[in-house]
Amino acid sequence: MAINNYQHSTAERLMRYVQIDTQSDASSPTQPSTEKQKDLSRVLVEELLALGIKDAELDEHGYVYATIPATITDELPTICYCAHVDTAPDCSGKDVKPILHRNYNGEDIVLPDDNSIVISSNRHPYLKQRIGDDIITASGKTLLGADDKAGVAIIMDVAQYLMAHPEVPHGKIRILFTPDEEVGRGVNAVDMKRLAADYGYTLDGGERGHLEGENFSADAAVVTFNGVSAHPGYAKGKMVNAMKVAGLFLSKLPTKEWCPESTSGMEGFVHPMAMEGELEQAKVTFIIRDFDTAQLEVHENKLRTIAEEAVAHFPGATFDMEVKEQYRNMKEILVHHPQVMANAEEAYKRAGFAPERISIRGGTDGSRLSFMGMPCPNIFTGEMGIHSKQEYVSVQDMNAAVSICVHLAQVWAGK
Repeated sequence: MAINNYQHSTAERLMRYVQIDTQSDASSPTQPSTEKQKDLSRVLVEELLALGIKDAELDEHGYVYATIPATITDELPTICYCAHVDTAPDCSGKDVKPILHRNYNGEDIVLPDDNSIVISSNRHPYLKQRIGDDIITASGKTLLGADDKAGVAIIMDVAQYLMAHPEVPHGKIRILFTPDEEVGRGVNAVDMKRLAADYGYTLDGGERGHLEGENFSADAAVVTFNGVSAHPGYAKGKMVNAMKVAGLFLSKLPTKEWCPESTSGMEGFVHPMAMEGELEQAKVTFIIRDFDTAQLEVHENKLRTIAEEAVAHFPGATFDMEVKEQYRNMKEILVHHPQVMANAEEAYKRAGFAPERISIRGGTDGSRLSFMGMPCPNIFTGEMGIHSKQEYVSVQDMNAAVSICVHLAQVWAGK
C-alpha cells in the first residue's frame, strides 16, 4: 500500500534540484571532480537541517552525511539510503528547464526547445506502462538529471515523511549523497567509519518494481603498441607505424559478438573506448565487462592474443597491456547476506508492488560499497532515457520508491 494521506514532495524537489548544474568531469584530478556539485549538496544539508535532522553535514570531498534517528530502542542494524548528486558528462546539464507533463496520454512528447527531440513510446516502450502518470522531462537542450536526482528527491522525501511521523517504528537510518558516480569515483573518499551503516540501498534504478542485486564485474585495459620511427623519405625497411598496428588490431576485434552492440542479458563484452597515437606509439583503452568475475581474465587473454596477432604482421613492433580493476559484482557479497534482498522484497510487497530481480549491465556506487563492507543493492527510481536529452521520469514511480523505503525501514525493525 502507498503511504496514506501524504503529499509527496518528490516532483517539486526533483524539478528544483535538476536546475542546479552538477555535471562531473572524468578528466579532473580533484575530489569532487567539479566544485559545482557541492552547490546541490549544500542545499540538501540546509533542507535536512530544516527537517530536524541535526547532524546533516557536507565534507570537503563532497559527501553529505545525515541521520534519521531511530524511533524505537531495540538494537537494530543501521541501514543507509544512498544516491549521487552528479550528472553524466555525456550530455549538458547546464540550464536544465524541467517540464511536468500531467496525466500522460500515451502520445509522443515533443520537447519545446528542440522539436527534433521526441520522447516516443516506440523508442521508450516503458512509457506505455506509464499512461496516466505525471512525467517530468527536460526541454530539449539538456539531459534532465533524474539520474540520479530522482534518487536524491526520493531519499529527501523519505526523510521528510519519517521525521514528520515518529510513530513509524524504525532503527537508525543513515543518508549518504555522493559526488562523481558518473565518472566512476563516487565512493573513492567515503569515510565508512563515519557512515557507520551495516547495510545499504542505492536509489538509482529504472523501472518500477525492479530490484537490482547483481551487476557487471569490471576491469579497464590499455593496450599500447610501440613502433619504430624513421625519416619518411628513408623509411623503407626501417619504419614501423604504431598507428597502423593499432588499426589492424582494432579491425580484428569481433563485431557480431563480444562487443556492446551485439550482446545483451548476461553476456559480457570487451569495448574499445578511446584511441590516441602517433608514429612511435599508439594506445587503445578498453572496458571489459562480465557478470562472472573469472571470465574477465578469459576476455583479457583473448584481447592479448589478438594484439599478438596484429604485432606479428609488423616485424619490429611490440606491445604491452595494462589491466586495472574497476569494480566487482555485488552479488558476490550479497549472497552472504540474503536478508538484504529478502527484506527489500518484503518491503516491495507491503507497498503493493511485485519485486523483480534484475541484473545491471553496468555498475553502481552500491557495488563498490558492498565490497567496502556495506552490502548494498539498488532500488528503482523511475529514471529512464538516462544520459540523453530524452531522459524522463514518472512522478508516481518516485513516490512508489518512497513508500518502499518507508516500509523497508519497518521491515528491518521487525515490524
